[in-house]
Amino acid sequence: MNGRSEPARPWRVIVVDDQQLLRRGLTMLLSTVAAVEVVGEAADGREALTAINHHRPDVVLADVRMPGMDGIELVASCARDHQGLPVLLLTTFDDEPIVQGALAAGAAGFLLKDTSTNALVDAIDSVAHGGMVIDPRVARIAMRPMSPAGGDEPESLAVLTRTERLVAARVAEGRTNAEIAADLVIAEGTVKNHVSSLLRKLDARDRTALALTLYKALNG
Repeated sequence: MNGRSEPARPWRVIVVDDQQLLRRGLTMLLSTVAAVEVVGEAADGREALTAINHHRPDVVLADVRMPGMDGIELVASCARDHQGLPVLLLTTFDDEPIVQGALAAGAAGFLLKDTSTNALVDAIDSVAHGGMVIDPRVARIAMRPMSPAGGDEPESLAVLTRTERLVAARVAEGRTNAEIAADLVIAEGTVKNHVSSLLRKLDARDRTALALTLYKALNG
């Protein structure tokens, strides 16, 4: 899996999809992977929240479009009540409002449902480690400037120190703190401090928003 080491224990995952056939199919597919353990299933966002409270997963894998509480609402609820729990969204749709709505809500990743098993497992591993994953086929949509939401634009990257710029470039690539620390040969705690500084200086709500902001600024 992209050269990553296997986790000390399987990543605990909850699968959320209103279509039982797809939900069971994903569960069966992931059951063949040693690095992943599906600990719960849910048919919508509300059921997922109950399952999250009961099973304490490492990652939530959810459909975007569901009756009742959909995937985007689930992401927003987790961002508020289960901070640090990554929600990886799956969908057959790649239209702009869905993609940007999901990421604006704080989704840790966005993949299309025809993603390969290896890519899906890699994505689960990446977001569990604090990274961000966006399917290359929808990345262009995700990185378009979003409509103003009432706040000021982030400050210029000129406010960043040299080391913060080095960390920023790697955050924009969706890399985890551990990966950044290894690349820059600095302590992981130092990377965490720099990321906190970037969040503050660029007025980003969370790491996903920070990565999007930095990607746009560095690739504009």
